[in-house]
Formats: sequence, C-alpha cells, structure tokens
Amino acid sequence: MAYGTSTTKRIIWTEPSGQVAVLYPIEAIENCIKDVPDGLSYHIVEDSEIPQTFFERAWKIVDGKIEMDITRAREVHRENIRNARQEKLAELDIEFQRALETSADTSAIVAKKQALRDAPADSAIDAATDEAGLIAQWNTSILGDSPYS
Repeated sequence: MAYGTSTTKRIIWTEPSGQVAVLYPIEAIENCIKDVPDGLSYHIVEDSEIPQTFFERAWKIVDGKIEMDITRAREVHRENIRNARQEKLAELDIEFQRALETSADTSAIVAKKQALRDAPADSAIDAATDEAGLIAQWNTSILGDSPYS
C-alpha cells in the first residue's frame, strides 16, 4: 500500500504501556512502518491531526484518531502539582525552622504547607471536563507559575 512520501504524514500507535507513540518520518512513510513494534496496530494520520496539548501522556487512540483521556489527564495534572509543590514545601520547611528558632508564629507557614498538600485533591480537578478546565485550575497563588503557559 503506497502512502506517498509526504512529510506531513505521521504514524501513531499505542504502546503496551498505554502511551500513544507518534513517529515523524524523515523518509517515505512506507519505509518507516517497519519501526512500529511487532504486533501493534498503527494508523497513518496527517500532522494536523496530532493535538497540540500539554497532556500528551493522557492521549488515547479512538477510531484512528488521537483523543485526550480526561481521567489520565487529571492524573498528569496532579503529578504536575506534586512536582511544583516539592520546592515550595522545602522552602516552607526552612521558613518553619527559622520561625521556631525565633519563637515566631508558625500558623501562616503551616497553613501554606497544608494548602500545598491539599492541592492535588482539589475538587476542581475532578470537575474539569477538558484540558482548558485543568489548565484553569492551576492555583498560581500557592503553586507559582503554571507549567501550561
């Protein structure tokens, strides 16, 4: 089957891990099909059909097209929150220790740390129905700059 040598064609498939793979051929697409792992079905799509998104790890293939799995996207978003809060929690630990050394009030620090711990469980994550909803949920006041900008 000839697909032509267009560089706008891409090969997509689902890895055994569930991750969607995209192959960007640099030669005739017929020569690249051999790079799809044995036993896995694949689809040939136009480059324009590859979503431009922050949630590539949440993709799934449905009827030969890439779609976002919102359940997996929520988990990716939670991982992003956990990663962002690590440095902030470490900074607050230092601030807390310094406050203890001077007998200063630690209640504001404790509240900030709790807000960071609670961030992955925010109900707005479960309420989000699409990528835009997840992106909008990022709380810059406690997590800092959004990884989605």
